[in-house]
Amino acid sequence: MIEAERRPRRRYGRIILVVLILCGIGWIAWQLLALRPVKNAPSIPDDARAPEGVRIKVEVLNATQTRGLARKATLYLRDRGFDVVGSGNVTEQRAKSIVYDRSGHPDWARLVGRAMAAPVVARPDSSRYLDVTVTIGADWRPPPLPFHP
Repeated sequence: MIEAERRPRRRYGRIILVVLILCGIGWIAWQLLALRPVKNAPSIPDDARAPEGVRIKVEVLNATQTRGLARKATLYLRDRGFDVVGSGNVTEQRAKSIVYDRSGHPDWARLVGRAMAAPVVARPDSSRYLDVTVTIGADWRPPPLPFHP
C-alpha cells in the first residue's frame, strides 16, 4: 500500500518538472523575440549625433494624441548629444513628423532630421532662442530602449 502511494507522487513531480522546463524555454523564446529588431522601423544612422563641442538647442513638441512621445523623443535626442531645452504638446495633430530650422543652421537641423527620420523645413525665428524645433507626428516610433538588468 505504501508503494502505490509513492508512484502517483513521482508522476506529479515529473509533470511539474516538465511544466517548469517548458515555461523556462517559453520565457527564453519570448525574450529572444522581444530583442529582435523590428523590420519596418526606420534605420537611424549612427552618425546622426550632435558634433562634439557644439550645443544644438532643440525644442520637442508632441503633435499626436499619444501621451509621453515628447518625453521619449527628448530622452532619445539627449542620448544623441542634442541639448533639448524644452518639450511639450501642441493642439495641432500631425500625421508626419517635421523638423524646423529656427536659427539658420541647416546642417544642425539636418542632423536632428536624420536622427528623427523627418524632413527639415527652414522657419527662422530668432525670438525662440533655440536652433531646432521638432514636431512629432503619428509616424514617429520611439526606438526600443536598451536593456539594463
